[in-house]
Amino acid sequence: MRTITIKPKALTHNLNQVKQRAPRSKVLAMVKSNAYGHGVAAVLPALQQADGIGVATLTEALEARQLGWEKTIGLVEGAFSADEWQQAIDHEISCVIHHGPQLEWALQNVPPASNATNVVWLKYNTGMNRLGFNAEGVLSAAKRLHEAGYQLILATHFANADDHDHPLNAMQIERFSSVLATLKDTISPDILGSLCNSAGVVNFPEYHYDWVRPGIILYGSSPVVDKSAQELDLQPAMEFSAQIMALQTVNANDSIGYGSRWRAKQDTRTALVSVGYGDGYPRVISDDAYVTVIDANDNHSYRCPVIGRVAMDMIVIDVSKTPESLAIDSKVMLWGDAPRVDEVAGHAGTISYELLCRLSIRPNRTQG
Repeated sequence: MRTITIKPKALTHNLNQVKQRAPRSKVLAMVKSNAYGHGVAAVLPALQQADGIGVATLTEALEARQLGWEKTIGLVEGAFSADEWQQAIDHEISCVIHHGPQLEWALQNVPPASNATNVVWLKYNTGMNRLGFNAEGVLSAAKRLHEAGYQLILATHFANADDHDHPLNAMQIERFSSVLATLKDTISPDILGSLCNSAGVVNFPEYHYDWVRPGIILYGSSPVVDKSAQELDLQPAMEFSAQIMALQTVNANDSIGYGSRWRAKQDTRTALVSVGYGDGYPRVISDDAYVTVIDANDNHSYRCPVIGRVAMDMIVIDVSKTPESLAIDSKVMLWGDAPRVDEVAGHAGTISYELLCRLSIRPNRTQG
């Protein structure tokens, strides 16, 4: 059986870690891409102490409203049409405005001051070079929006916040701080600022401003290159597990799996595990990858290497260091407490975000 177990207490713990790091800022908790693969419905109850949530699409925003989320919802890519802008007003969703057409939709259809859509997240491109106005454009847009009655939050996005010493960080901070100060001086002192994502929360505490926008840190994964999740006191919000479905001994010099990429140097006890890339476990993974086997007989844990090529429906692991009596239905931890999803991502040459977001619908889902 393949199982994804979501841990609400871990989510709340991680949110509290963010709040402790940014005590003077409001928190917009990112739940886009189905809450980084964890499931929006599963995580919202655990994120009640956040001041709002962030989503990428109107569909995600509407789902959150249908699930009963009454606080701020930030649509971080903004409306994709004038019709979506109207729907945002109808459901009181606060939007990012990052280019001309969105600005015009907002000016042509201004919501009441009491409507949450009246709060606009104005995107300033400080160096990421994806979304946002340049400095001149953001000053012009802010003036027009303020005159139309909108409340403004200046927002930008770090390109390299995971690497504290990357030179672009200082440039982005300086650009953002300068424009925010100009907006406050020339348009309104009530304009707020939002600069930091998960990595910014950790690496740049002096620049948290009014809103922080944590994402991956909430789910127990490290957002920075020089500190592990454990060092940041984060707890994994997801446990991905399967079970041993068969045991066998592979003779010396025999190979395993597609491509025969692994060959036994000696007689080797192996186990087949009922999980593969069809469930979301990465197909391409290094020889250092391992899982944790929890013997159903005595509940002891054993670190076991993954051997051979990952298939759609199964993997093979080396169980030579487990008891001869290892039970067939023993639990196999693919990621959770050990290994952490960051470790698995490293073995797969990717990042934890991708592994979490690309989980399939096949595993059973539960809460623990």
